[in-house]
Amino acid sequence: MARDDVSLGDLAALVLLLEVGSLTRAAESLRISQPSLSKILGRLRTHFGDPLLVRVGLSMRPTPKAEQLLEPLRGLLAASDLLRASTRDFDAASSDREFSILVTDVGMIQTVPVLMRRLEARGPKLRLRALPLDARPLEARLEAGEADLAIGAFPQAAPTLRRQGLYADPFASVVRRGHPRLGELRGVDGFMRERHIVVVASSTGHAAHRRLERAFAAALRPEQVLVRAPSFVACAFLASRTDGVATIPLKLAEFLAEDLGLELFEPPLGLEPIGIDQFWHERMQQDRGHRWFRAEVFDLLAGRPTPD
Repeated sequence: MARDDVSLGDLAALVLLLEVGSLTRAAESLRISQPSLSKILGRLRTHFGDPLLVRVGLSMRPTPKAEQLLEPLRGLLAASDLLRASTRDFDAASSDREFSILVTDVGMIQTVPVLMRRLEARGPKLRLRALPLDARPLEARLEAGEADLAIGAFPQAAPTLRRQGLYADPFASVVRRGHPRLGELRGVDGFMRERHIVVVASSTGHAAHRRLERAFAAALRPEQVLVRAPSFVACAFLASRTDGVATIPLKLAEFLAEDLGLELFEPPLGLEPIGIDQFWHERMQQDRGHRWFRAEVFDLLAGRPTPD
């Protein structure tokens, strides 16, 4: 096999295909068309003399040969990233790099706008891509290069990921302005007499959802749950249109209070704040552009210059 049969880009596409098992998802992550990715896969099959991936039901499964290739290819790509990062400077003012982040629904409306403004101020050609969390493991999406960073509360994230604490976010309860029993809600008895809008723990593994769902499952009778909603943003909106009480992260409550006409108060349940971190894959640790980006995120969200 000649060394120039395939490129590093082709090999990176193969690693991504092996990890996600879908031409559609891999093409979306690489921002190329499915026919283009199919041509790359064809070259790789010829190069390695093996089908590499075969369709099983709705997904594509790796062949034994492909499974043997996966770890060596990851090592090759990591070494390539390290070599390029060690020789290439990053200048935000002239760069046209697109950075990508995995964020929760809260981060999509709370973090993304201020991060966009920060990037616009640092470099006119810098771009941001905000991706929602889904049921796929955080580690796989970062390792595959689908995103540069993930921001949120993920205490169960693999220890192989790099992480950095950003801030602690307490919880706040919200009701609509003019709620008939607002004065009573700050006490335990008044709070517990109300009906509540409760967030449902999602498959994304975000700790804030799980913690609140467990807390309210222990504290409330079933008839006290007015509605269960899939996101904190939905909970806040429903509270603004009903007499239900929603409990959501404080920063989000403050962000939405004026637009939705909400009153905030501290929930009398002794809920611990949620720790928000940023996560990234080890192979991006020394990339100069990535180092610059995560330092900007830290400075913006933690409110202090990033440590070395």
